[in-house]
Amino acid sequence: MRIVKSLAVIAALSATLPAMAQFRTEQRPDSIRIYIPDTLTLDLGENPVSLSLEDAMKIALSENIAVKVADMEIQRSEYAKKGAYAALFPQVDGSASYQRTIRKQVMYMDFDMSEMMGAFPGAGTGDGTGEGDGTDVDPSASGMGGMDTSGGIEVGRWNTYNAGVSAVMPLVNVQLWKSLKISGQDVELAVEKARSSRLDMVTQVKQAYYGVLFAKEAFNVYKDVYQNALANMEQVQMRYNAKKASDLDFVRAKTAVANAIPNVYNAQNSVILALWQLKAVMGIDLDKEIDVAGSLNDYSEHMFYDIHQHDSLDLSGNSSLRQLAIQAEQIAQTIKVQKAAYLPSLAGSFAYNMMAMTNDFVFRDYKWSPYSYAGLSLNIPIFSGGKRLNDVRQAKVQAAELDLQRINAERQLKIAIRQSLNTMETNMKSYLSANEAVEAAHKAYDIAFKSYNLGRSTLTDLNDAQLALTQARLSVSQAVYNFVVAKATLEQTIGADFLDESGNTVLDEQYMTK
Repeated sequence: MRIVKSLAVIAALSATLPAMAQFRTEQRPDSIRIYIPDTLTLDLGENPVSLSLEDAMKIALSENIAVKVADMEIQRSEYAKKGAYAALFPQVDGSASYQRTIRKQVMYMDFDMSEMMGAFPGAGTGDGTGEGDGTDVDPSASGMGGMDTSGGIEVGRWNTYNAGVSAVMPLVNVQLWKSLKISGQDVELAVEKARSSRLDMVTQVKQAYYGVLFAKEAFNVYKDVYQNALANMEQVQMRYNAKKASDLDFVRAKTAVANAIPNVYNAQNSVILALWQLKAVMGIDLDKEIDVAGSLNDYSEHMFYDIHQHDSLDLSGNSSLRQLAIQAEQIAQTIKVQKAAYLPSLAGSFAYNMMAMTNDFVFRDYKWSPYSYAGLSLNIPIFSGGKRLNDVRQAKVQAAELDLQRINAERQLKIAIRQSLNTMETNMKSYLSANEAVEAAHKAYDIAFKSYNLGRSTLTDLNDAQLALTQARLSVSQAVYNFVVAKATLEQTIGADFLDESGNTVLDEQYMTK
């Protein structure tokens, strides 16, 4: 009976062996296909123009839209200032008019015109030479005698022409004189706003430039990871073919290669996007093929300097505070202008006019009557319903508001400076520890690679060493990137622009890295 049962078990096992063998054959790692590209390179076009940071900022200073708008705003303010000073000169205007009478005016008189004419012997008679006999006044000769004036007399002529010139000039106007200073301060404010636009543009260009360098560093790291994974897979495949590696190791090696490829593509896309951002900030065509020179490692040597040199928190160069200071001067001047409204003003005037009145259009027979005058006008403010007083009060409230804004702005800027300094200091320390981690990770990876080839460690250990090395290399690049970005923000906050004392742009390497 036991023999029969044993034979049945053996028969059952023999029946299942072909099925197991078939299952193993279908799941062999050799049948698992993954896409392995021929090459993974950073495609930036056929002939990209390599730009240094200095080149990028020079281009941005001439092509950036915000800078161009700021310069145009300076021109607009200068024109407005010149227009304000024009109020000190005489305002000369010419005028001309023509008037056609549709219905003449009527004049009424309460006496008989014939009696008036009778009081002047000889009036209305004669040949027009001034000679007459003084008798028999003809009422019709005058056109008025003998008629009843109770109905009114039409006066004037059908056509009236006027032409002339007038001039007005302020002689004493304290309010006008003080308001001109505000126009000059408008130009100063526009210049400072233009400087602020340049500072902001320089910071954006630097940060975008550093972003491209960081993206390229990440691309190189992930590309090395892919190449290492590919080399590991080839080694594992050789060991697997020699029956020294398990199916699991071979599958894991192929999976590591498959996982590395998307990271390379994502890093490559990040480089392209970062270059687009840089081109947008520079103000050039997005289709232009460019590249950035150098690497983040070039800036690591500038990370180690005494960051406590900024502990004084000098904000004298900050553009926001400078603008607030100019606005405070403007409000102070506005208060003086409003107070000057209480003072009298004196103006001179002159006019010269010519007038002709006719009933026809025979221009050569027109008689032009000149009329001119010159005079002085004194304006003494007496009562305005409290308007001038309230204008002064309003300006004083504005000054108080601006002072509070300045205090708050100083506090926020001090916080921003301290934050930038702390970020820089933190990344200085992170850079040192990350470099040490890279060295250790390199050694660990080399040991894990050799140990795996000797069969003393598993593929999991090798993958863990690769991951640690990748993270360490990215940490180094991240520390440098964070440092230079924080430094660029700090330079913008304290107003460290790239202009010398003459206002010329200075973009040499020594100035940029100091």
